[in-house]
Amino acid sequence: MRPWACIPLGLLAFIPLAAPAQLPLHQAAPSIQSFTILEGLYADPDYESLIKLLQRAKLIPTLSKLNGTTFFAPTNDAIKRHSSSNVLWERALDDSAAGLPDNLQLRLRQELFYHLLNYTLPIIPTEQTPQEHKTLLYPRDTTEPPTQEPPPYPPWMPIPNGTLGTEPQRLRLSYRDNAVRAGVDASGKDGVKAIKDPVEAANGLLLGLEEVLEMPPDLATVISRHPQLSYFSRILTPEMARFLNDTPTLTLFLPVDDAWQALPTWERVYLETDFALDDLKLIFNLHAVVPNEVRWSDSFTKEAVKLPTIHGRELEIVPMEENKVKVSDAELVERDIYASNGVLHTVSSLLIPEGAIKHTPEKYLLGLNCTEFVSLIHSVNLTYLINDPDSKYTILAPRDDVLKLFGHHELPHRGSEELKRVLEYHFLPGKWFPTKLEDGMLIETALSEPGLNGDLQVLAIEVTDEGKKKDQFKAIRFAGAGVMGEPVEINNTVIYFVSRPLVPPADVMETALPNLDLSTFVAGIFSTNLAETLKSTPKITLLMPPNPAFERLGLLVSNYLVSSSSKADLERVIRHHAVVGVEYADALVNGSQRTFGTLEGSDLHVERRGSNRTAFFTPSGGWADMQSELQPLNMLTQTGVIHQVSDIMIPRSVHLTVGKLVRAAKGTTMTTMMVKAGLGWILNGTAPPEGSRWAEMGLKGSGWTLLCPTDDAFKKVNLTDLYANEDRLQAIVSQHLIPTPPKSSSPPTGSGSLAVIDALVNNRPLPLDDSATYTTLQSAGSAYGDVIVRVLDGADGGTVIGIKGARGRDGAQDWARVVAWGRSTTGDGSGGVVQIDRLLVPYTPSWYVEYGGPVAVGVGGVVVIVLFFLGVRWMWRRDTTEATYEPIGGFGHDDSDDS
Repeated sequence: MRPWACIPLGLLAFIPLAAPAQLPLHQAAPSIQSFTILEGLYADPDYESLIKLLQRAKLIPTLSKLNGTTFFAPTNDAIKRHSSSNVLWERALDDSAAGLPDNLQLRLRQELFYHLLNYTLPIIPTEQTPQEHKTLLYPRDTTEPPTQEPPPYPPWMPIPNGTLGTEPQRLRLSYRDNAVRAGVDASGKDGVKAIKDPVEAANGLLLGLEEVLEMPPDLATVISRHPQLSYFSRILTPEMARFLNDTPTLTLFLPVDDAWQALPTWERVYLETDFALDDLKLIFNLHAVVPNEVRWSDSFTKEAVKLPTIHGRELEIVPMEENKVKVSDAELVERDIYASNGVLHTVSSLLIPEGAIKHTPEKYLLGLNCTEFVSLIHSVNLTYLINDPDSKYTILAPRDDVLKLFGHHELPHRGSEELKRVLEYHFLPGKWFPTKLEDGMLIETALSEPGLNGDLQVLAIEVTDEGKKKDQFKAIRFAGAGVMGEPVEINNTVIYFVSRPLVPPADVMETALPNLDLSTFVAGIFSTNLAETLKSTPKITLLMPPNPAFERLGLLVSNYLVSSSSKADLERVIRHHAVVGVEYADALVNGSQRTFGTLEGSDLHVERRGSNRTAFFTPSGGWADMQSELQPLNMLTQTGVIHQVSDIMIPRSVHLTVGKLVRAAKGTTMTTMMVKAGLGWILNGTAPPEGSRWAEMGLKGSGWTLLCPTDDAFKKVNLTDLYANEDRLQAIVSQHLIPTPPKSSSPPTGSGSLAVIDALVNNRPLPLDDSATYTTLQSAGSAYGDVIVRVLDGADGGTVIGIKGARGRDGAQDWARVVAWGRSTTGDGSGGVVQIDRLLVPYTPSWYVEYGGPVAVGVGGVVVIVLFFLGVRWMWRRDTTEATYEPIGGFGHDDSDDS
């Protein structure tokens, strides 16, 4: 028992008394009969600062009016320490400062009211178990001007209506470490020590305190200061904090830090992000009682009660043995943590019913280090893709480190439509496990592509499993992006972590430009101003030939198509390669459709051959043997897909005449010669004029191959004289015109078949084999009208054409070298132009060449005959003049016998 507690209270009557009104600080000793709390303050020098504050707050009349009170009075030292960190108190103590505004006076009065009880303390605490008392503080919002009730004149009495409803703020007292302590918590800890002995007065009790009692702050501040609520404080949003500050009569049952460990790690990580507002609001509403009145623990420790939460679910609070309380499935840990606008209780576990929090893909992504990816999704309002736990999606998610590596400059701006398009490309409807993925697959994404008329865009899958063990996942790439680690399956969602952000298909031109093998065709598109048409036309399949296809077409044909004068024909050719509709490789190879419309207007026909169903396209025009093999690429675009084909396809709307090919061969002079020679109809592929010698000969307008010298070949030719000599002009032109029969639909057998096939592949108007001989229009009137082909060996190589049987005067210069060729499409598709570098002048032999041989043979024969007879005569004459000898009288019989 404390020694000062044995002093009779009656002895206090001898303490000097002070006047009840506001008097100077030093007064004469009061009489015993008039001793009050106020007089006790005036009598003790330790309360000079407190009296000054009471005067500033105009609470002297109020204190005099109270009949039965307990005043926890801070000493001068306590007020000095407090004022050093409290501007209001520092200003109130400054004699030179002007009077306090009404709202500051109200604030100061409230802080002082928290030191007063409206009754005399019946029992001074003697143990640590705290006593709970009601103060004269009815917390109010001091940021607004005071109301006119009660009237603004002394004595100011507390208004029993504030942020705690009709209840005043509470204060706990306890006895610990040989001293009374005020403002302790529910376990009797902390608090302010009473350093002066209690003084009993006629109207109450006075206790001097070592420090100023701090009014309980708002609930948000209380939560932020509580050591067991650090996690909740961390996830507290500004909106929730404002609610905690502004809402009166609020009762909270908040879980302690350890209780949050019941949530999965990814859920806790999710709650700490900026995207968990809905879940945080749900959790908060499940732990907050409807703010009708403040629910201190004394309202539910005697009997079970059900308190409705803001969420709508009821909390069932049941008192248990040993002063324990059950709050639904949790235990009450700490009760009655005071606040200016309510009360806070802590519980041992979360008060969240099963299934209340949905396990959405968004939470998993945030917990799996995809925060930036989720942030981008929120910026374009695509949260429905990650917030529905029932929808089935495969998500291709780049982690934060991946996005940081690539940087924001490689992604579209936040909130933009382009970013929305990029992000939609990362979602695949359905659950796509690695076992379902195959190399070359195309899978639909969530991207609704305007260029596909709203159809879903697809992405390409690459799968390789070479060298992989059976228990390992395949090496998978989505739209060229590799997969990092193993996929994660969570409920209805499969998540793959990709090595870079996916880029949806670009427009058709942007897609084709990087492919150098297609550069010639791409250049042709730009030259015809078809680029914008192809980029904006929805749902097309573009069949693009590689650069070598122009060589196989024939140099003259390709030169004609890319020339500035033939843009209309080139545009028709390009449009013929644009198939109406999106036809991916699988549909072209394995489908049954045989005819496909094009933007040009005519159709392409497809034929599938062999066990692997290789597709060959046949154009609507061109040549009978013209086909192009499909080389499926599945190069995806905004408007469809690009495939490669082996050869260029000519539509029936494009007529490649001899005249067009002559222009490509730079044969302007030859064109003029043919027109002047009356053979201009061959250039146009039309029939000869009626009544002309050519018509009488039965010639046709098609089926001609023109050996066309370049303009440079006529530099040494006097064209004026040539044009004046019609017969010679016709002879020269006729020497260059080869009647070309239609090509056989099936290649012939025998030794020449290979050459014919080669001619088809290279699109030659006629085979140019070594020693091949061709009749020309000149052959009908000249023995030297045929031409012959020679293929040269050695370093020079190449192919030359000359007049058969002609005797040259200048060696190799009498032959014309083949430069290029092109095949016409008029008529039956036979004939064309062979560009040569020299003019083939019709051969007319000289008289000695024509007659010298027979004459020489005749003369030689006469000479031989003459020489023969002269030899015979000489021999005869020699025999007749040679001498003979006989015996005189002749030969006798005896001589004959002897001999």
